[in-house]
Formats: sequence, structure tokens, C-alpha cells
Amino acid sequence: MSTTFSTPLKSLKAKIIVWALLAAVIVAAAIAFFTARGASTAAAPADAGQVVRENSRVLAQAPDEQAVLVEFLDYECESCRAAYPFIEELRAEYAETVTFVHRYFPLPGHRNAVNAALAVEAAAQQGQYEPMYQRMYETQAQWGESAEEKSAVFRGFAQEMGLDMAAYDAAVADPATLERIKLDIADGVALGVQGTPTFYLDGEVLNPDTLEEFRAEVEAAATD
Repeated sequence: MSTTFSTPLKSLKAKIIVWALLAAVIVAAAIAFFTARGASTAAAPADAGQVVRENSRVLAQAPDEQAVLVEFLDYECESCRAAYPFIEELRAEYAETVTFVHRYFPLPGHRNAVNAALAVEAAAQQGQYEPMYQRMYETQAQWGESAEEKSAVFRGFAQEMGLDMAAYDAAVADPATLERIKLDIADGVALGVQGTPTFYLDGEVLNPDTLEEFRAEVEAAATD
């Protein structure tokens, strides 16, 4: 009798363990996201700096724009990676009415945050901002929080994407590319951004307590 029921029982136990692990990951991601968001609640009013500039990287331009969601981000930030799937969901849901904008804000405690931003900006100059931004978050667990310099890893991403490598290398080495990133940082500092991710919705810092509140505020802005 024990042989007859042992396999289904083990299978059920395995499924329960997997479900528990998935739930733990989701909870941990949400906690990480809102912990970082809480560090930014002291952000200054939008008139202290520029939330969006003409050269800001637009992730998605809404054809019927009703609202603009701006994210100051760091590609090595674990909380930014935790927020990434949620923001992608919002982007798909409000593609017609919400424009999504990114501002670089690499944190000094992250060894490769600036290198990652340089790689993303170099890709953006070839019209490949979105795929490089996605690659950074999808692979962050492999290179993030490392004491080693990872520019070669990011260059490998560019090669895999089929970018013009001469142009990519030139962009990464060009001081103007770093200055472009520093401009975003300066705006963030002027605005009072203290951590990542920090969000602005229509020029006002967004400080919801839950993902549901975040979604509700975006929806309200998108349907005004």
C-alpha cells in the first residue's frame, strides 16, 4: 500500500514546496521594492530640478498620452530589479495612455552601476535602449553586487544583440556619454532622490504604500 501512494504524495509535497518558494520570492520582491521606495519619500518638490528633459530616455511613448511615469533607476539595484516585472505589467496595461521615461541614477555603492548605465546608453544611441535595459535586469543576478569590473560582460550583451561594436565602444569611451548620465544624476540629486527606484507621476513624486496603491494612482492619472 505504501508503494502505491508514495509517488503521488511526494509529488504533492514537491508542488507545495515550489508554491511556498514562489510566494516567498514575490513577498521578498515587494518588500525590497517598497523598502527602496521608502528611502525616497523625502524627495523634494518637482520644481527643485527637472524630472524629464528633452533627451531623457523614453521607454514607451503613449500615442494618447494622459500621464507620464518617470523612474530614476540603477541597473545594479536589487529593488529596481524587483520592481521591473511590475513596471513592465503597467507598461503593457497602459500602453495607450501612459508614457514611461527612465532616468539614470547609478548609486555610488554599486561597483558596476555606472558601467551598466554606460552600456545601456551606448545601446540606446543605436536605438536599442529597451532590449539592453531588459537584459540588465534579466541578468542582474549573474553580475550584480560583484567587486569585479563587468564592462566585458556588458559588451558581450551588445555583441549578442548584434550592435555595431565600433560605435558601441566609441560611445562607452566618449566622455559625453558619461556626462549624459551625470546630468540625470544631477537632476535626481536636485529633486532630492535618495534611493532607487524613485518614481514621479506627472512631475510629482509617487509614494504609495502598496503595489495596489501604485497601480491605482497610475490608473487615475491615465484616465483623467
